[in-house]
Amino acid sequence: MHPAVSIHVLPHSGVPIYRQLMDQLKAQVAGGRLAAGDFLPSVRQVAEELQVNPMTVSKVYSLLERDGVVELVRGQGMRVRETATNGKVRREAILPLLEQVAATAKQLALRPEQVIAQLKPLLEDPTDE
Repeated sequence: MHPAVSIHVLPHSGVPIYRQLMDQLKAQVAGGRLAAGDFLPSVRQVAEELQVNPMTVSKVYSLLERDGVVELVRGQGMRVRETATNGKVRREAILPLLEQVAATAKQLALRPEQVIAQLKPLLEDPTDE
């Protein structure tokens, strides 16, 4: 696979494989691991490496194109768009995880300040001390 791309799927996680792929690719773009102008690995390459249906990968690439994360360059593949690396995309990349945290916190009857108190230490950089 493309050296900058690291994708892992968990078939039994309950999260659809296409969603896992899409969220991971968006996060890698938002986090700078995939920079503007970088090309994604081919559909066939991803499908073979992850042992998933090529149509699943193709669907993900189409959805990423629809969302403005990548663009099709005829004869070359899917390229990360310049606009995909801005702050808004980075903030949107974390939303699915935050939605899961919020849903779990509600199920556990935790108050927002309790969740934030547990999240803050996880976000702090130990090198800042």
